[in-house]
Amino acid sequence: MSVGSPLHTVAETSAFIRDAEAARMPRTSRLALKAMLAADPEAGDLIVGSGGIRKVRLAGRGKGKSGGYRVLTAYVGPDAPVYLLAVLSKGDRDTFSDAEVQQLAKLTSSIRAHWNRRQH
Repeated sequence: MSVGSPLHTVAETSAFIRDAEAARMPRTSRLALKAMLAADPEAGDLIVGSGGIRKVRLAGRGKGKSGGYRVLTAYVGPDAPVYLLAVLSKGDRDTFSDAEVQQLAKLTSSIRAHWNRRQH
């Protein structure tokens, strides 16, 4: 993203908020995540077959990225916010299940359809 580019809105879903609380994700980590995604909504690795969901690795305090958090995001276009879908702590689990990703892919499809309707 170039200097002077607009920042994007970042929206936390209720599932993300629940997950963040369960993972004991500090407020400072959540704020850092939002700042990063506001500047670069396509940050993270695209998950193949997920309908556009990305996985962002975020370092935990004193843990580095390997022991930090994994966050699933959805960015469906320049007029839409970046949605925070889910988070897990690497200390609790290593990865999201295929079933979880597919469920979030359905949500992402609904979000995309909503924003497509708004543009027409």
